[in-house]
Amino acid sequence: MSKKASEFQFKVMSLGYRGKEIFKPLNTGRIDEHVSCLREYIANIFFYTKGRETIMIDAGYNYGRLKEKMKWLDIDPSSIRHILITHQDTDHVGAVETDSDLLFQNAKLYLSEIENRYLTGEVRRKVIFGLYKLPMVKTDNEKVLLRDGDILTIGDIKVECILVPGHTWGHMVYLIDDAYLFTGDTIWFGPDGGYSFINSLAEDNELAKQSLAKLERLLRERTLKPKIITGHTGWTDDLDFAFAKKDQVCNSLKKQRPHDPNAPYDGYVETDDTEEAARSGYLKKVIPIYE
Repeated sequence: MSKKASEFQFKVMSLGYRGKEIFKPLNTGRIDEHVSCLREYIANIFFYTKGRETIMIDAGYNYGRLKEKMKWLDIDPSSIRHILITHQDTDHVGAVETDSDLLFQNAKLYLSEIENRYLTGEVRRKVIFGLYKLPMVKTDNEKVLLRDGDILTIGDIKVECILVPGHTWGHMVYLIDDAYLFTGDTIWFGPDGGYSFINSLAEDNELAKQSLAKLERLLRERTLKPKIITGHTGWTDDLDFAFAKKDQVCNSLKKQRPHDPNAPYDGYVETDDTEEAARSGYLKKVIPIYE
């Protein structure tokens, strides 16, 4: 179902979110020498490279230009053996579903054991304030099920798994080498700071805000200052900015306030995402704007 779901989002969500300044994806390119970013409409997937190992963070849509854009980053799909899944929504797992191009059919998927209940059908994913059930995700990839606090070693890469339920019941974020935090749909960066992610897409908005507060406490107690990298709104290394609005939720029903002049009118339009730009310098972090 990932192909139909991806096509549906392209048509329907493009109309529904135009002008609301919610989705602000990074274009394809590199954040730094370790992290590469690939844009698929309004979503970003990421690749973390250290030594000879490259791991993938989220599998994006069932997206026809994935192989093409990976080439812009000089990454061969066949080299990907490990994919960290933050959660199982269409725009984060499409490329590993059974109706995809199967570019990563030999890769292991890592996801929380709670999130896996969506894949087994024990629980159905609900969105639009709980009114709509999404189709079940089907994949034949080998899965490694994770618990909160698990620490993995992949090659020379350390991965810490942190459970942050709310957007989905088993959403997980990944702290890599204590220096990079891949947050999926846990944080939404507005122009005045990080909020809990979009209200209409959460299983439980209050729980999502609690998870965001927990995540901030964990980082501050350990005096960690990682690059915080989101699935839809860019990255920052400013903890104060990242958690400035943690007790508030991005409102999908109206244009955002304060206004963000850097937000695209329609995030599904990719005309400015080009190979030339992808190979030209590093992707800039979010610029705070206060009104």
